[in-house]
Amino acid sequence: MPLITEYSTSAYPDRGIVEVYDSDAYLGDDEALARSRTQVVAGDGYHLFLHSLQTDIEVEVTLRIWDSPQEVLQDTEGTVPVSLESETGQLVVNQLTFGPAGVMDLPRPGVYEGHATWSGRQATADYYDTCRQRSVQEGWSAEQIGAAWKQCPDVERYVLDLWFVRDCEPDDEDDT
Repeated sequence: MPLITEYSTSAYPDRGIVEVYDSDAYLGDDEALARSRTQVVAGDGYHLFLHSLQTDIEVEVTLRIWDSPQEVLQDTEGTVPVSLESETGQLVVNQLTFGPAGVMDLPRPGVYEGHATWSGRQATADYYDTCRQRSVQEGWSAEQIGAAWKQCPDVERYVLDLWFVRDCEPDDEDDT
């Protein structure tokens, strides 16, 4: 069960969201976005939303492509099954306001299934809330707040473990 490829990047969870989607995917749907608020990671088949509990401290997003199904790691805060179709073979990790944080080339276009796991989510949110309270009480400057975000002792991490399951379905659009 070897690992085929791995890609990691840091992203700002603007509005509490980081997205992962096929580079040619249309906008994600509001229902999947709403589901991410309760199940942490949710998608519509082409678009995944990763929901953080904070909005300013960078999170780490790792995409791993395996040659066969993998078991869920035990040392995580949570996990959900995911499916992602990529017609282009290229996945984008996106920050809502700042744009793409990174792009990963898949071994081949197609439908990938797997699971998303996360760790450090609650600890980072707790640190974030504490810093916000202290910044108001102590009158921190914007520079002090930015420095505090960079000094977070925990890493909020999302890992997508995926494996190829089938080719994409051909478009059934009429050629007329």
